[in-house]
This record gives sequence, C-alpha cells and structure tokens, in this order.
Amino acid sequence: MAAPAGRRQGKMAAPVPRTEGLGAGQDGGVRRGQDGGAHAAYGGAGPRQDGGARGAGRGGSRRTGERGAGRRRMEGSERLVPKGFPKLKNDTFLRAARGEETEYTPVWCMRQAGRYLPEFRETRAAQDFFTTCRSPKVCCELTLQPLRRFPLDAAIIFSDILVVPQALGMDVVMAPGKGPTFPEPLKEVEDLLKLRQKVDVTAELGYVFQAITLTRHSLEGKVPLIGFSGAPWTLMSYMIEGGGSTTMAKAKSWLYRHPDASHRLLRLLADVITDYLVGQVAAGAQALQLFESHAGHLGPEQFQDFALPYIRDIARGVKSKLKAEALPLVPMIIFAKDAHYALGDLAHAGYDVVGLDWTIRPQEARAQIGKDITLQGNLDPCALYAPKEKIGELVKKMLEGFGTQRYIANLGHGLYPDMSPEHVGAFVEAVHAHSHHMNKHS
Repeated sequence: MAAPAGRRQGKMAAPVPRTEGLGAGQDGGVRRGQDGGAHAAYGGAGPRQDGGARGAGRGGSRRTGERGAGRRRMEGSERLVPKGFPKLKNDTFLRAARGEETEYTPVWCMRQAGRYLPEFRETRAAQDFFTTCRSPKVCCELTLQPLRRFPLDAAIIFSDILVVPQALGMDVVMAPGKGPTFPEPLKEVEDLLKLRQKVDVTAELGYVFQAITLTRHSLEGKVPLIGFSGAPWTLMSYMIEGGGSTTMAKAKSWLYRHPDASHRLLRLLADVITDYLVGQVAAGAQALQLFESHAGHLGPEQFQDFALPYIRDIARGVKSKLKAEALPLVPMIIFAKDAHYALGDLAHAGYDVVGLDWTIRPQEARAQIGKDITLQGNLDPCALYAPKEKIGELVKKMLEGFGTQRYIANLGHGLYPDMSPEHVGAFVEAVHAHSHHMNKHS
C-alpha cells in the first residue's frame, strides 16, 4: 500500500538499516485504554488446516457451540506458512537480550504502534478495537507503521492482553471514553465454572498467530518481531474488576477472601498463557515479553504468593515446550511495573531481560539484578514532551546510568496518544547516536 501521509517526516540520522521498504502488515504496540485495549503493544512450524501453527492446538479441544466462538474468527486473513522467513538483517536487539556485545544500544518503544501516529488513527478509524485485533492484515499494517518512520530495532505485534480472557469465554467490549470493559466480570468463586477449563489456543487465538506469521514475512528481515501476553495476576485483576481500576480492591479482595480459588484462576491463566506464547513462537515470534502491569498493586508478600510463582512457571513451561517441539529458544522479557521490591527475584525467574519502569535508578536496578541479566527501559514517557534537545540530554544520562551493553533502551511504560512523532524519533535517534559515541570512546 502507499506510504501514509504522516510518514514524510524530518530525516533521521539512522545508524541501522532503514525500514522504508516494509510491505503492508500488522503490528504490535502495547497499549492501555488510550488506544482501545489494555495492552496492544508477537519457527518453522507447518500450517494447520484451521490456519494456526503446528502444536498450537495444545491445551484441549474446542467445545462446539460455545458462546462467542464465532467472534474470535480471524477476518481477512492470509494463510501464510510460518517458515521460509526472510533472513534477519538487524539482530542487535536479540544480541543485547542474550547478553552479547552490540555495536550500539538497541531501542524500541512499548505502545510504539499507537494513536500518536496519524496513520494509526486513519487505519483504525474504520473498525472497533477487537475487530482490528482479529484482522491479521490490519494488525500487520499497524505493527509496521512505526518502523516506516523510525529506525527501531524491534517490532512488537499489534494485539491486546485481553484476548486471553476472551479465549477463556469472557466478553470484553470497548466502552466509549472508558476503555475495555467486561460486561460480566467474575464476582463469585462459582463464576470460575463459566470459564473454559481447556483452551485450544489455535481455535481461539489463531488470528494472532496468523498476524505474527504475516508480519514476520512482511518485515522482510529488517528487525526481529516480539510477541507478548499479559501475566496471570494482571489478567485476573481485569477479569474481576471488569476493567481498569485505581485500587484493584475487588481483585485483591479475592486474594484475601478466596486464596484457593485465586490460585485456581491464576493456574488456569498461566497454562493458557504458556500455550499462547509457544504458539506465537511457532508462528514466527523471535522474542516474547510478559506484562505484569499491575504488579505495583501487590505488596511483597502478595507478589511472592500470587504473581511470582506463575511468572516463573510460564518461563519454565514455555522453554520446556519450545524444546520439546524443536522450536527456537527465543529471549524472554519480564516487565513487572512498580515491582521494585521483587527485582532480585525476577532476576532468577528464568527470563533473559528484566524491564523497568521509570521510578528506579539504573544503578539501583543493576545492583539488585546483577550483571548476568539484560535490563530494558526506563525513560519516563512524559520526558518525550520535553524539547528535542532535552530529550537528547535525558537519553545520554540514561545511557550513562545503564551502560551500553546488556541493555535495551525503552520507555518506562507506553507512549501516550498526544505525543509528537518527531519527539519519538528524537528519542530513538538519541539512543543510537549517544550509544555509538560511548562505545567508540570507551
């Protein structure tokens, strides 16, 4: 398709290959509310008749006639095979994730496909959010849009963390001015019986796998493609609260009043998420990020009991299944927002990268996590409201705090809808320029 009008922006001094030639496809920003969903911010397996990737049917068979199944059919999909992908040309992000030496610090942004881009708004205008998520072609296009503008070092598939509760049988709608809403949230323990206890992720989430495969081909090897999921506690909190919440009081009350039922729900979610992430790798994802966005609502003891065990189990389960199915052991990233008290535990949770929000100093994070784990983050997203020169100064200070190795530059959370694309470009350019200079003179 023709390049969006907004693509013609000021030139960018890119020290990495440009991505202007990318074909139409679908993308992956990570979003909460502002762009519709909660987070929309994902090998060489053979195709299935139903369009999913090999092995993605793990987790049980689909029950016929279940409510809402038809709504999760993919729309306008192209049945591309998840193999024969173009050779990767820029592996800087993957090398940094694995702790290998890099010429410069790689950079990508959570929610990099989002409403701050006029072409994103134009593409999304014709359909509602979850219809968009179910269209592999549109998801691919949205995923690629920021890469046409900026020399980013990774793409993240456009989707949403709430597709997992949908796969369990829950309805999620987009309420104007309110964001994602569950018309029938979980209220009592008995409501757990309404959830599918076995989920065929290919049948329920095959549209995400198709989007990943299409996007991986459409990227033409320019940069790696990241897949993602929400973590169990974060998804549980949405399913009980019925949407966003400042206190998570309803969800947290379950942890105190119904600890056994809470663990049953968290285990169910962890099992589905594990299969979902493995399916994303089978479809072509080259890295995975797990978002525990609501970690900050838990204290250290609650996090130890109700979040950390499932975060660990997902890493262990994904790696075990990837190995069993002869799929690539891709790098895994854990981002637990506001969980400063748990950084030491997260460093030993089985992930290659620990993501950080903007409320912790790089030196403090490194001291807790150690030298054997790559860090990712953590510029305050609001710093992008500053003049471009100031953004450059803040990036330089951030790089001096983290160092240029075993480090992936990012924001401490996602981009906001009213941010200037030019300032996002200034952030990306500054990371590349300053890290190149620092490496050259180190």
